[in-house]
Amino acid sequence: MTVSTENRQKAIQLVEQLPEESLTEVIELLSTLYQRTNQAKPLSSDKSEEKLLQVIHRKISQEDQDRLDYLRQLNENGDDMTAAEYQELLAFVSRIEKEDAERVSAIFQLAQIRKVDPLSLITKFAPQKRGDRAI
Repeated sequence: MTVSTENRQKAIQLVEQLPEESLTEVIELLSTLYQRTNQAKPLSSDKSEEKLLQVIHRKISQEDQDRLDYLRQLNENGDDMTAAEYQELLAFVSRIEKEDAERVSAIFQLAQIRKVDPLSLITKFAPQKRGDRAI
């Protein structure tokens, strides 16, 4: 049994042993703890959705996309790349991976707010053409 499961069972046992008149107080305390815990999570407001949509639709600039394409082509063709160019390519890849992870997280948060399957949002927001994505 995990610590979390043990703690939940212990809490349930303690609540069951309380007198009836204490239950209202316990419910208020648990509600307060629940609200405090969920304040860190995104609220289901239009502003939260708007911020999440901004993350989901964020793209790199055309200038950065062109530079990335150039560096990738150099690397894939086996052309000589300088150490600086290679480091620049790695930095681009790292940045794009980070932004992709943020995008996935935003999709899952938005799915939770809208109470829909994340796969439906992934399908909805998938890039439609090559220029819509960095890699």
